[in-house]
Amino acid sequence: MISNQRILVTGGTGSFGKKFVETILKMNPDVPRLVVYSRDELKQFEMSQTFPTAKYKGLRYFIGDVRDRDRLMRAMRGIDVVIHAAALKQVPAAEYNPMEFIKTNVLGAENVIESCIDSGVKRVVALSTDKACAPINLYGATKLCSDKLFIAANRIRGGSDLRFSVVRYGNVMGSRGSVIPFFMDRRKTGILPITDPEMTRFNITLEEGVQMVIDAANDAFGGEILVPKIPSYRITDLAQAIGPDCQHPIVGIRPGEKIHEEMISTADALCSVDAGRYYSILPAGMEAIQKHYESKGAKTLPTGFCYNSGTNEDFLSVEQIRKLITDHLDPDFKA
Repeated sequence: MISNQRILVTGGTGSFGKKFVETILKMNPDVPRLVVYSRDELKQFEMSQTFPTAKYKGLRYFIGDVRDRDRLMRAMRGIDVVIHAAALKQVPAAEYNPMEFIKTNVLGAENVIESCIDSGVKRVVALSTDKACAPINLYGATKLCSDKLFIAANRIRGGSDLRFSVVRYGNVMGSRGSVIPFFMDRRKTGILPITDPEMTRFNITLEEGVQMVIDAANDAFGGEILVPKIPSYRITDLAQAIGPDCQHPIVGIRPGEKIHEEMISTADALCSVDAGRYYSILPAGMEAIQKHYESKGAKTLPTGFCYNSGTNEDFLSVEQIRKLITDHLDPDFKA
């Protein structure tokens, strides 16, 4: 369905954006319109070498920032579906540059919402992060604000068929700045620093993340935060999988880091349901979405439920981690 629509993806030259564009073009090379919106002209040029507009007639590259509402309005002319992936994401950088993260992640989200409402967009899916659940760092706090803005936007859309939803998932395997490519790069030094031996993280492949966003664009009711059921890994197992012969010194966690990540807190669980492949955090006071999920057979979560990377029932083994790296990141990988 989505591949037959006119689509705009913010942050379109990032890890997610490139895989999303690749997936849509595989589904439908003749997609009516697919706008890659980002502020980095070099990345757009590099991306256009792989996905040229001469080959894909509906593909367009727009230089622009989500901080610029006028540019967003221009880019969204005639657009049906918006995927909002643009964000500043590095936790330490957020602690040092808080206002820059607020301008992009919070005020930028507001600009996207208002532009979608004023441009006649029909579906919006915003990408979130596990760090938005019970945040302890500024990055997570800005993404929680963003999530709240997108969910609340369903109340101000008027009589239009515009629907806003959010997807929240954990560490994307191999994304820029994440721990797996960091370890793979550092293993040649013989040292893989461990922040804390108890640390765990959720794990999702880039392909799974893209498919989840496509599912949300096609099927989300509007107003929910969708959370995937995905495995966790222990940071020590990750280090063992990538550099078993390396030294693994303990260096301590960085400011703003958690030992374990959450995607659904005990407070969130009170208004969340098990919808099969995904959990769904439902907004308070919107009866229509409650009835929608009841009609689909969604089940309420048990009292005290918490979706935490440390207490997750599904953990990747060292061998499973190695296979995922081979299958999704480096086919020539050897530990």
